[in-house]
Amino acid sequence: MNYNDLTRAYFESDASAGELTGPGVFRGAAGNHAQGTWVQFDLQLTAGMVSAAKFLAFGCPHTIAVAAWLAEQAVGGQVVPQLPESVQALRDRFAVPVEKMGRLLIIEDAWLAAVIPALTIARAPT
Repeated sequence: MNYNDLTRAYFESDASAGELTGPGVFRGAAGNHAQGTWVQFDLQLTAGMVSAAKFLAFGCPHTIAVAAWLAEQAVGGQVVPQLPESVQALRDRFAVPVEKMGRLLIIEDAWLAAVIPALTIARAPT
């Protein structure tokens, strides 16, 4: 399979790979190994902003590249209950074949699984 330059660059980089622990860390995961795609995001929040983000992924190079890009893009931003770009925009950006769209939806589910609890905590009265 041919991958575009962006997919190759993020697939080959491990800058955002790993896990976070400690106060203010929210974790979300989706998919499963048996079906070929699993993604986890760890987001650390400070004052409602993402101060650190890491991911773990099991899947094709597209899956890993998109997860890595999302983790990188999240740092310094506010926590919102959506991806920074639509699934279609991510598909276009990373040249993901249409038959892999389901993998992008797993990425979105993992992202939301981390973000939604973080928003609940962030918005809770003190």
